[in-house]
Amino acid sequence: MSLSRPLRTFALVGAALAASASMFSAPALAAQERPLILVVPYPPGGSTDIVARIIQPELSKRMGGRPVVVENRAGAASQIATSHVARAEPDGNTLLVSFDNHALNPVVKSNLPYDTFKDFVSIGQTVRFPLIIGANPSVPGDDLKAFLAAAKQAKPNRYNFASTGVGSLNHVAPEELKQLSGVELLHVPYSGGGPAVQAVVGGQSDMTWLSYAALRGQIQAGKIKPLAVAGDKRLPDLPNVPTVAESGFPGFVAYSWSGMFAPAGTPEPVVKKLTADFQAVLAIPEVKQKLTDAGFEVVGSDGPALDAYVKQEFDRWSAFVKASKISFEN
Repeated sequence: MSLSRPLRTFALVGAALAASASMFSAPALAAQERPLILVVPYPPGGSTDIVARIIQPELSKRMGGRPVVVENRAGAASQIATSHVARAEPDGNTLLVSFDNHALNPVVKSNLPYDTFKDFVSIGQTVRFPLIIGANPSVPGDDLKAFLAAAKQAKPNRYNFASTGVGSLNHVAPEELKQLSGVELLHVPYSGGGPAVQAVVGGQSDMTWLSYAALRGQIQAGKIKPLAVAGDKRLPDLPNVPTVAESGFPGFVAYSWSGMFAPAGTPEPVVKKLTADFQAVLAIPEVKQKLTDAGFEVVGSDGPALDAYVKQEFDRWSAFVKASKISFEN
């Protein structure tokens, strides 16, 4: 039985649309079969690396066994890794495991090789965590208040602190405390949390501000002593360690954080799928427990919420840097 002209026309249009959809979906499907690369801006051992590796195996399961690879691209206060992801194909296969530098770099760097607010699309915030002030056991004082009292009697810059890079949160937060306390401390930047920890353990640096996850092993081994917690409450694992606020600086908090970003132009359906996958993995009791035990506070937000958080952090530290007139350029 032959089709009428209208029906033949409809059939031809339908076939054309189906062919077009096939041409579009085949590359997209092939892209999703490639490994998912989680680009970490620091060497192994730091907070972002720990978060990525806790999530990694369950994320692979969630994606039906698709390989998930953690790739460390350290250097330039996260700019190397961030630039790499900004230039990556926007197909959802390369993600930035961000750190606090993502909001701070546009505050403290005048010539970034990317635009923080235009070159990325947010997937969601994974965790946040208060910074812990950890010191070499030789440093005077068993808590922050006692250390600052001793440091005031010493020569300016007698003591130093290690950071994960110029302009990172564990550089900017100590600068704020320096101004509030009137104690001069020398800043020594390193390429990541792991090297900063080793510098404190080895005595090359006196202290550092990092996550409990990054410091826990050395604290438990007695090679680093915790002086204060920069959160709004004490940590359950460190009940005798006061907060910075309790140490004479009411209202002082410094939370670091980690989130996921894809290159700008990543299709919305891909972004939504990635968000759903990360949220599902973060809700798994075993994953949540591992992150909590490591000192992280699980967030599991979506893209718009992460956008708002980045803007909030940008505004806070922009105000501090402008008011303090500190230059963070190398």
